[in-house]
Amino acid sequence: MNRRVFGLIGISSKMANWNADFSGRPKSTANGEIYGSDKALKYPMKSMWVNNNDKVLYIKSYKEGVKGKEKVIVPKMLSDRYEELFGEKVEKNQNIVLANLFKCIDVMNFGATFAVDKCNLSVTGAVQIGQGFNLYEDSMVEVQDILSPFANSAKEGAGNTSIGTKIMSDEAHYCYPFAVNPKAYDNYAAILEDFDGYSDEAYEKFKEGSRISATAFATNSKMGCDNEYAIFVEFEEDSMAYLPGLDSYVKFIKTDEENQLDVTDMMNLIADVKEKQALKKVEVYVNPQLITLINHSDFVDYTVKHIITEKEV
Repeated sequence: MNRRVFGLIGISSKMANWNADFSGRPKSTANGEIYGSDKALKYPMKSMWVNNNDKVLYIKSYKEGVKGKEKVIVPKMLSDRYEELFGEKVEKNQNIVLANLFKCIDVMNFGATFAVDKCNLSVTGAVQIGQGFNLYEDSMVEVQDILSPFANSAKEGAGNTSIGTKIMSDEAHYCYPFAVNPKAYDNYAAILEDFDGYSDEAYEKFKEGSRISATAFATNSKMGCDNEYAIFVEFEEDSMAYLPGLDSYVKFIKTDEENQLDVTDMMNLIADVKEKQALKKVEVYVNPQLITLINHSDFVDYTVKHIITEKEV
């Protein structure tokens, strides 16, 4: 694949916690802006790929360990995970290790920092995802008290059941910018045998993850988090087009009837770039039950499809 792609991924969170900090509250900046990290978005994609039997290196897995004389379950080390996927130990030949790493769909998309005793490698990913800021200014943090059915083990609480908490946002709408630069792997393609760089297959798997992985990842805290929209601005092969983070060019609007995403400024920007660069296509996927697209610009043609069914809407 030799096409640059820029776009946005929207995540809706309703009475859920898309990305918690270590206190359990929705992650936020020092001035209180709620946001989700790129890792929070990548993890459901990786989980979806694992469920589809794709090779995924950077995901937590476990093995049996020993603590004292007791057997315990512990997370695998990076070298353990590598050995599990490829049936061989990490060796000093970096070309062999690197070729194996590119067989992992998460490395092919997001790159890798591979640091073990025998081999240290760093790969800048073809797909780069920014931080996803919440576009809805009136989000509120909700705290639920949860009563456990079991007794409190603390002496002062003996005779009482435990009380816990569940922290959520009542409603939030995260907007992630991303960029796909296949040329990031050109140097590796020139060195490694049987490696042609970033592939169309990897891009299609990234697109699928951008559309449905959050909805599919229904854990307790993520139940209520859904893929809201995904926008892909794709240029022709070998185009050197650049776009800034597109999250600055959209606006979230809440009315009594519906949620709206105004993409007028973004479409005007794309129209300006189109005059100098060969724009191939603009694809918009939305969940019409969650959000409505608003565009007052007529300078760019684009298709709108249902984010789950892929049927035109």
